[in-house]
Amino acid sequence: MKRIQAKSVALGGMMAALALVIMCLGGLIPVATFVCPMLCMLILQFVAQICGSRLGWAWYGAVAILSLLMGPDKEAAAVFAFLGFYPLVKPKLDTWKLGLVLKLLLFNGAIGLMYWVLIHLFGMAQVAAEYQELGMVMTAVMLALGNVVFFLLDRILSRIHIRK
Repeated sequence: MKRIQAKSVALGGMMAALALVIMCLGGLIPVATFVCPMLCMLILQFVAQICGSRLGWAWYGAVAILSLLMGPDKEAAAVFAFLGFYPLVKPKLDTWKLGLVLKLLLFNGAIGLMYWVLIHLFGMAQVAAEYQELGMVMTAVMLALGNVVFFLLDRILSRIHIRK
């Protein structure tokens, strides 16, 4: 069994606290609903590269649960809970031939499932009303822009390399 060094655990804990602060600040600015989870995914990329993927999965679980419990913006917390693990599975998806297609399916499936759960299971009618106000065309434009931003996030994650 591989031993995890104390400095890796301490670094992971400090980065988790930073990510939780970022998620809590997401309630201040409306566009931060989608920006804060992406910033936390960048932090997860650092944690996974420095501390390893095993500690990265534990970090993701802790931040997802704490942001769902403590974060003021539940939609942002749900985005991180449903999609925040992406930096951990990205290296595997990069090795496959249809990696880009799988990444886009992962993103669209996770976002679709997230909104279904928020609206139907948790009864967040205000989310449904917000998107109903926008109309189908604007909702489709937002989803398309979300795919573009996800692709850009993927490119940024590909360029982050930490020397230990």
